[in-house]
Amino acid sequence: MIFAGFLFLLLLTGGSSWNNTEQPELQDDLKSNHSVEERGKTFNNSELKELSSQLSKNDKDNDYKVAEDDVCNYHKVIEFLKLKNNGTFSMVRPIKNPQKPTWVSIQLSILAILDVRETDQTFVSYIGIYVTWYNPYIYWNPRNFCDIHRMRVPADLLWKPDLTIEEMIEKDKATIPFITINSNHLVEYVKDIMVVSMCKMQVYKFPFDVQSCTLSFKSITYPEEELKFQATENKSLITEWSREMLRNQFEWLFIDIASKIKTEKYFQENQSMVIYTVTMKRHSALYIVNFLVPILFFFFLDLASFLISDYGGEKLSFKVTVLLAVTVMQLILNEILPSSSNRIPLIAVYCIGMFGLMMISLLETILVMYLIEKDSEPKENKADKNGSLSEECGDKQGNYDGDVKKWTHCACVCNVFEEPPSELLSVAKEQDKRSHLTEESNSLEKLPDELSEAVKTLSLLLSRKEERKPDSWTRVAKKLDIIFFYVYITVATLFLVVIFSVWINAKDE
Repeated sequence: MIFAGFLFLLLLTGGSSWNNTEQPELQDDLKSNHSVEERGKTFNNSELKELSSQLSKNDKDNDYKVAEDDVCNYHKVIEFLKLKNNGTFSMVRPIKNPQKPTWVSIQLSILAILDVRETDQTFVSYIGIYVTWYNPYIYWNPRNFCDIHRMRVPADLLWKPDLTIEEMIEKDKATIPFITINSNHLVEYVKDIMVVSMCKMQVYKFPFDVQSCTLSFKSITYPEEELKFQATENKSLITEWSREMLRNQFEWLFIDIASKIKTEKYFQENQSMVIYTVTMKRHSALYIVNFLVPILFFFFLDLASFLISDYGGEKLSFKVTVLLAVTVMQLILNEILPSSSNRIPLIAVYCIGMFGLMMISLLETILVMYLIEKDSEPKENKADKNGSLSEECGDKQGNYDGDVKKWTHCACVCNVFEEPPSELLSVAKEQDKRSHLTEESNSLEKLPDELSEAVKTLSLLLSRKEERKPDSWTRVAKKLDIIFFYVYITVATLFLVVIFSVWINAKDE
């Protein structure tokens, strides 16, 4: 068809077999008669030229499309790379010179902070890792394959570095189904995994603490001479990457992430590793509302208990109840904080300090109640003695006619205990009158021994002028209670100021 069109054009233009000077008449006839009518339309010479060129172009495009369909697919690339059913590329490290190491680049991004367990000191995170390395056997010219620059192939077809996280305590169950190969030797894959790793918690400033947990990537199989790691060490850049991809932070505020390259000795070989350090700060508002403030409220209740009367048992029972409430808060704290902390957390010092102050307040209440009780004991004992003596004297007065001597002595003693010390002289005069009456009546004999004994008893009672007045211990207890109240407030205020100052200004470990 192309050849026929070419001959037709040659005839129209007067090819090399036609001479313009020798056959002018034939050329005029051709020019006058050269018109073709097709489907009711007549074409001139220029239109026929365009038609023939278009036909030839379409034929060329059709031939090119046939060739393009033959090479524009991923199977041709795989056949070119000889990856089909070939385990050679996955068996050994892809390097042409075995004396040179394979460089592996690792990029980490924090996708979510799922949990931070203080008791067992573990850090649960969801991370994404981007791993790249060069394979000298993976190369093709994109022009020969319709500009295919990259493609994904099954991960089992090629060698991959055996990455592990040193701090991880649970096995990674995620698999890599596909990896990406590029026309310029670059091999890469992206993997999202949930990592449960060890993290040493620093809870000295809990709940205002800042934690730093590390994720160390290394290869157990290959030493540093065969496999080396590299990573972006620009802290602000990788932090910004993680901020853009972070979706959940639990009760923590993500601060930054830093990376460094390090070589460590593992048994007899040196191994290269990339260490990422994730720094985060705890949201402390919930702990302030649910823990710190309630203990302060218990302290204020303990202060208010000083307004309760000391004569009943209500004050003592109230203080014991408040003290037990603080004990419950300490039990809750014990479940939160790890037992392996090197330093006593400030929140534990805060709880112990408040508990100690309330315990001292309870002991002071017990002492005050003891002093008040000490004043009431003599009154009860005196009432009991007076009652027993009155009964004894009543019995002896009934036997007046039988034994006058005993009655006289009993009257003296009874009257002494019944009357206050200010009336002891009148009692003595009354006894003298009675003795005169007995002498005048001549019904009784003289009683020198009994009178001398009564005089001694009276002198002993009169000598007790310096004895303490009633309710003296009660007054001492009230003064002690007032003094202790002011000292208690002062010490508690100083303690709270110091503990919160240290809490705020202490440096993170």
